Amino acid sequence: MASQATVADAGGVTSGISRREFLYYIWGASIALLSLQGAGLLLWFLIPRFREGEFGGTFTIDIAELPGVNDAPINFADGRFWLVNLDSTQPNERMYQADDEQNPIQGVAAIYKVCTHLGCIYSWTPTNNRFECPCHGSKYRLDGRRVESPAPRTLDRFLMQAIADDESTVLAESELVDDFFAPMPLPSGTAFLRVDTGSRKQGPSMKLLCDFQGNCP
Repeated sequence: MASQATVADAGGVTSGISRREFLYYIWGASIALLSLQGAGLLLWFLIPRFREGEFGGTFTIDIAELPGVNDAPINFADGRFWLVNLDSTQPNERMYQADDEQNPIQGVAAIYKVCTHLGCIYSWTPTNNRFECPCHGSKYRLDGRRVESPAPRTLDRFLMQAIADDESTVLAESELVDDFFAPMPLPSGTAFLRVDTGSRKQGPSMKLLCDFQGNCP
């Protein structure tokens, strides 16, 4: 009778799992965990994460740092941009209105510091009152429009916002005109400027400019 009871117990329904099933469950759980970790790492590398004040992120600039109207640009090396304050209705050798520009060019802009020819870093040349690339001689007006080739187009620009003194309220933002950031007029109450170096638009291809004295290429 005892041996029959033992057989009956062995052949009955048990509440436990076999060693093989247990190992299968452990193996499956390990694979799932590794897959989740891999997906998390992939998302971490694919989604850009930029801090305030580093290229690819935003830069908040006190309005006091803004250059005067049509004055020489201010260099923000960490952000890789030049800050300019434009008004073609007050022309000088740095900024003036061309014959093919029907509307005044007024407002602030953040101009990417890379030449549109082959990607060299250009600089502002005070003696000539323009941006000049040392690699192949491309030259640009204060607003980034090309004065001399071989650059094929205007310099790129970053998105800008005018911020109130609470450092959060957005008073104005760069307007897209023909898929290019136009200079942003400053509304009253602007205390800070915010430049988003993660949002850039390529400059358009336009004919070469004559210089301020009327010398044409």
